[in-house]
Amino acid sequence: MRLIPFICAFVLAGCTSMNHQSENRALELTLNAYANAIRWGDTQQMLVFVDPDTLKAHPLSELDLQRYKQIRFVSYIEQPPIPAGPHEVKQVVKIAVLNINTQTEREIIDHQLWRYDETTKHWHIVSGLPDITQGRND
Repeated sequence: MRLIPFICAFVLAGCTSMNHQSENRALELTLNAYANAIRWGDTQQMLVFVDPDTLKAHPLSELDLQRYKQIRFVSYIEQPPIPAGPHEVKQVVKIAVLNINTQTEREIIDHQLWRYDETTKHWHIVSGLPDITQGRND
């Protein structure tokens, strides 16, 4: 009977470890899928990853959408995600964009904050889409 508390503790530790593993796996899959959406320049697909509260507070305007149509993503180089708090990670990404009208290429730095929603079991980008107006000279 003395072993029961130890067995319960062991089982609970295993469950916590499994939840952490599934959260990490979900992060890996989400970051890869988001990177692919960026690389393909699929704005609608990118928006799927944005936190609903962030989108509600900062909806994309028609001008924002038009700006995304005027560029092509040339590269997306990410640093490994770093824990930023419970169920949060930060990631810094260097993105090269090409203006399709002027054929001018420039780089932007995207400081991303991702948060895991324990209810839906999904990661969402809280920091929003990359600011593609960074470094413009017009």
